Amino acid sequence: MATAAQWIQGSRPRTLPAAIAPVLIGTAAAYELDLFKPLNAVLAALVALLLQIGVNYANDYSDGIRGTDEDRVGPLRLVGSGAAKPHQVKYAAFSIFGLAMALGLVLVILTQSWWLILVGAGAVMAAWGYTGGKNPYGYMGLGDVFVFVFFGLVATLGTTYTQAAQISLPAVVGAIGTGLIATALLMANNVRDIPTDIKAGKKTLAVRLGDRHARESYVLMLAVAILLVVILAPTRPWMLIVLLLIPACLMPAWLMINGRKRKSLIPVLKQTGLINLGYSILFALGLVLSRGF
Repeated sequence: MATAAQWIQGSRPRTLPAAIAPVLIGTAAAYELDLFKPLNAVLAALVALLLQIGVNYANDYSDGIRGTDEDRVGPLRLVGSGAAKPHQVKYAAFSIFGLAMALGLVLVILTQSWWLILVGAGAVMAAWGYTGGKNPYGYMGLGDVFVFVFFGLVATLGTTYTQAAQISLPAVVGAIGTGLIATALLMANNVRDIPTDIKAGKKTLAVRLGDRHARESYVLMLAVAILLVVILAPTRPWMLIVLLLIPACLMPAWLMINGRKRKSLIPVLKQTGLINLGYSILFALGLVLSRGF
């Protein structure tokens, strides 16, 4: 039976900033529109966090029963390491998805936007389908696309919409930016796992691109995400504070390009998660400071 510490480690805390970042940006965009709603923001954050934890457990379960995690380097895999039984991890994932759906329903009721139920259902299906089911899209190289869509566009724009009932240009720019950084985090994880994924028949985008191009794509995604704020600078000059994040990107970018040992890429996951969190904080601060400029 896995200990509480192992369950926490198995939830992959380093990935959680990817859930918080879009909510911060989406909420700041709503604030700029003078339509900030604290309760809705908190509910959106809880739903995002639960979905992230749920997908991490679901991924642990599905990869574990397929044998993909037998030779992993990095965070603890509950099933692959034998710390927990497969059914325990599966039930944990389903329970967390259920709680996320319940809180999401509360958010839908508050906003009276009933069509968001379909979005929520799609998010849960995408979370499970990443490595679960007979034809997991994560094994076909589509995981990066879904991460960009759901942890970038859907999470950010959904947060703004549930507060403001509209979206704005800053929300769209922020959604693309945080989505790219979240995708870069997944790319860093998958570059590290290229040898074992090839062996297991898991054709992630990193496997399809090849080691060199996959590493280069990581750097490109970070660069585009940060430089996108220039679009907003003419009317919101404080948005340029996001560029202060550039020095923080240099070390993980260097490690991605030059780190040849699989273990050398492990710190990149934490660093990228912090970059995403820092990006969202600076992006939100830039919007608040530029308000009424």
